[in-house]
Amino acid sequence: MRLVKSYLRRAYSSFVAHVFDVPPRFMAFLLFLTLLVLPLAGLDTYYLSMLTYANVIAIFAVSWDLLVGRTGQISLGHALFFGIGGYATGFLSKNLGIPIWVTIPLAVLVGCLTAFLIGFPCLRVKGPYLALITMAFPLIVWRVIKWVPLYPLFGGERGIIGLPSFFPALSGSIVAMNARVQAEYYLTLLVLFVCSVIIYKIANSRTGIVFMSILDDELASKACGINVTKYKLMSFTISGLFATLAGCMFAHLFGRTATPSMFELTLSFIPVVVTFLGGIGTIYGPIVGAYVYAIVDRYFLTILVPKLVDVPPWFQHAKLLIFIFIVLLLIIKWPRGVARFTTDRLEDLEEARDLDERGPRIWKRYKTRKKK
Repeated sequence: MRLVKSYLRRAYSSFVAHVFDVPPRFMAFLLFLTLLVLPLAGLDTYYLSMLTYANVIAIFAVSWDLLVGRTGQISLGHALFFGIGGYATGFLSKNLGIPIWVTIPLAVLVGCLTAFLIGFPCLRVKGPYLALITMAFPLIVWRVIKWVPLYPLFGGERGIIGLPSFFPALSGSIVAMNARVQAEYYLTLLVLFVCSVIIYKIANSRTGIVFMSILDDELASKACGINVTKYKLMSFTISGLFATLAGCMFAHLFGRTATPSMFELTLSFIPVVVTFLGGIGTIYGPIVGAYVYAIVDRYFLTILVPKLVDVPPWFQHAKLLIFIFIVLLLIIKWPRGVARFTTDRLEDLEEARDLDERGPRIWKRYKTRKKK
């Protein structure tokens, strides 16, 4: 019993010191708890699907934020990796009959290899030239997969249809379908959590510090002996890895189809909008931005507004413009992002507490360091 109390005391002290006293981490902790209990509140399957979509977009946006927000390498063709993920897992599972849990790691490997290969020519240029080159790659692949001789491999305009589900046993009845939607939501939430932790560890490691030094001053980093090309290529490859994973999950979850639309430029701009909406250069910003994006797009404009007012027929066509206008207003109001604005407010309200209030273990550790 004494051992259990000691363990709980140490766990509490560690939680207070490393989570409760750090506003971004505490906000992420509360958000994660909220997302865990939401399905238990009896949400409709549409809203759970909307949150599942937000989880996948959050993985996609976090991967873009690692590349742009940490190393400053502007990419406007991130849909390339998203589409490669969908088509690679679709091709392996549909044409070769490989199980879904094997195709996704193989597809991620293909995405990493692609990012590594195109990283060499892309990272020789900077700024707008890099953005233009990265924008060209998904357009090229988009044309290639629609080429008529390759129709047996990629399905042309239709794409690769009939991909397997993550939970094939949960199908048929309404109850089973609701359980499948809930299971898919928890799966994407778990993958988002793991990806966020991994990217957070990378961002706060020695490699992440080098990334930030390249972002701040690339010339000074070179003068310090840092192999800038190596670290740029590393960030490009890691970013492509997580973007490919997001594309794999999207293809198996929504429509169970890999279509040429996964390479469209509009999809490349989604992580840009989401990241700036939440706060660039953070881990939690793109995640919060993804949920704001999903709620505004798939609930506010699709369900709430038609219920409140009698919308004209042209509203569906103007929905994208209205959404862009709303996003611009949010970015103008909070230029550092919605999530960053919230954490800044929490830090302003935060009162510094003595170390002895955080638990005896933290206080002893502080005294030991002070003596040294």
